[in-house]
Amino acid sequence: MKILLTHANGAFERYYGAAPLAELEKFGVVHRNLSDAVMDDRALVDAARGCDLIIADRATPVSEAALAELPDLLAVHRCAVDISTIAVPAASRHGVLVTRASAGFADAAAELAIGMMIDLGRGISAATGAYRAGAQPRIRMGTQLRGATLGIVGYGAIGRRLAKLAQGFGLAVLAHDPFLTIGDPGIEQVAFGALLGRSDFVVCLAPATPETHHLFNAAAFAAMRPGSFFLNLARSSIVDEAALTAALASGALTGAAVDVGPARDEMPSLALAARPDVVATPHIGGLTPQAVQHQSHETVRQVAALVAGRMPEGAVNPDCAARLYARGILRR
Repeated sequence: MKILLTHANGAFERYYGAAPLAELEKFGVVHRNLSDAVMDDRALVDAARGCDLIIADRATPVSEAALAELPDLLAVHRCAVDISTIAVPAASRHGVLVTRASAGFADAAAELAIGMMIDLGRGISAATGAYRAGAQPRIRMGTQLRGATLGIVGYGAIGRRLAKLAQGFGLAVLAHDPFLTIGDPGIEQVAFGALLGRSDFVVCLAPATPETHHLFNAAAFAAMRPGSFFLNLARSSIVDEAALTAALASGALTGAAVDVGPARDEMPSLALAARPDVVATPHIGGLTPQAVQHQSHETVRQVAALVAGRMPEGAVNPDCAARLYARGILRR
């Protein structure tokens, strides 16, 4: 197998690593992106020409145009959960398998959310910023987690882990997810509007889909409990940033925390992140060694499965992997 690993130099150290690369090299010849730049279509096609597999980092798109120029490509393995920048319908038409990683970052992201809630509730970043600027911080009453209510929008792997952590802190937990029936002990499943009106902290963990675009808009923020806090650890498209800024400026919300935004690589915008009532991190929710190793090693296991003639876990379009069957790597 000839394999292209798209992670640029800086991203390779943070989001893949030497140990998974050594394992991957047992299953084929690996070509790396040795530049410091994210691959665009032209760079991807030039590097992947003649390759059987692409392992794509989350920043590298795999477009319909690129797929059309790669007749030897058998599969694209996304080293992340988000496959929104992979043209899956085009891959399916070309007979190319697409796989994704599972959410091995649930612990990391849920812990970050708890940390952000404590920071918002107690004004830790605001006080630290004032001291570092040589100023006396403003003294304000804090919000205690025990006895408060957390509302989780999107009850996937991160949401479930966050709920358990929150219960340990003594929060009441509400959850909204129209695609699930939630039966976890102590979790109250409610409608979206009810969650907004009853929660002291609202955490957005919903998937980015056309239906969730600007789910959190001016009307949603107006429906939230006065003085509450909003956190987004999902995707920027789910939140109308102008509406969030307006809700903060009016005092309707006491504060917000964001790990995602419309800037490069889904990072928060500088305009929102610079506000004193906002806690912002540069899309690091899943950036711990354990989380990164989970996803990078998972791509190795997916490649190993193909080499062994098995459909890998995490396959998105298993019924469309025509090239793998034509090459005799998989058998029906």
